[in-house]
Amino acid sequence: MFRTSDAIRVRKVQNVRGGRGEVTFYDWMLPEEAPGHGRVFSKIVMPPGSSIGWHVHEKEFEAFYIISGQATINDNGEKIVLNPGDIHICLTGNGHETENLGSEVLVMQALVLNDLTLA
Repeated sequence: MFRTSDAIRVRKVQNVRGGRGEVTFYDWMLPEEAPGHGRVFSKIVMPPGSSIGWHVHEKEFEAFYIISGQATINDNGEKIVLNPGDIHICLTGNGHETENLGSEVLVMQALVLNDLTLA
């Protein structure tokens, strides 16, 4: 199977999880293409000032890989700034939020995968 860039699903979402602004998701794989393994397989693009609001992952975990820009992450109350090449993992039962407080567009890869240890 293959998918060219013009066939990737693009979603522009306002106020993701109660956050600010518009966030664009480039869904390079769809949940039905990985049945039972997860629900988000996306490149995420966040303009300056945008955010993904606080949320908790239950029976799943999320991983971000920063490609460009800076991400300010609130990981269970601990804030940290991540730069290109850095990662963030939010494990099952934990919460986080992501903000682009910088002056550049934030681009990151995101995976929300099912916690198969709970199956």
